[in-house]
Amino acid sequence: MAARTRRRGDELIAALYESVLAEFDEVGLGRLTMEGVARRAGTAKTTLYRRWPTPEALLVEAIGAAYPVEEPSPAADDLRGDLIRALELLLEWARHPSARAVQAILADRRRAPELAAGLQEVFDASGRRFTATVLHHYARLGQLDPALLTPVVEDIGEALVFKHGLDTGEEPDRGRLAEIVDQAILPAVGLGR
Repeated sequence: MAARTRRRGDELIAALYESVLAEFDEVGLGRLTMEGVARRAGTAKTTLYRRWPTPEALLVEAIGAAYPVEEPSPAADDLRGDLIRALELLLEWARHPSARAVQAILADRRRAPELAAGLQEVFDASGRRFTATVLHHYARLGQLDPALLTPVVEDIGEALVFKHGLDTGEEPDRGRLAEIVDQAILPAVGLGR
């Protein structure tokens, strides 16, 4: 248990986000409570209830805050490199406690459909989608045909990264990420190598 300290603003919010993700990691969704999060954060549970009605609401916000935003090169001059970096960012995020929380929630979406829907709303509202973010950036700048950016094309890179992990039990290395980009994503948008 963390000792109680006087934290405010962003420092307090960051501590609460970290605490709810750690608590979820340890106890799971069914045993996640405001009391547990407050104890771990070293703060009063009333502090949490002032901003969030439930621990699940806090969890969804913490996941949204931890979800990375891909920033393609502003000049849009390296699509291949930006796509590889987007997949590397996906792998970095997959190691974060928020990714484990997302995986657990989505794996058990029947038990907590409102929580899964809340996650989807967070991701849809933010427009954060790793390779899709990059592809849409290049399309906005006229370098890709936006008609080719279907939901399937947007998901190809992420799907192949996760399939590699399921098949091998390991993360794909940079060479494998380059193969995914060169052999799947670029051809899907009419830029085969």
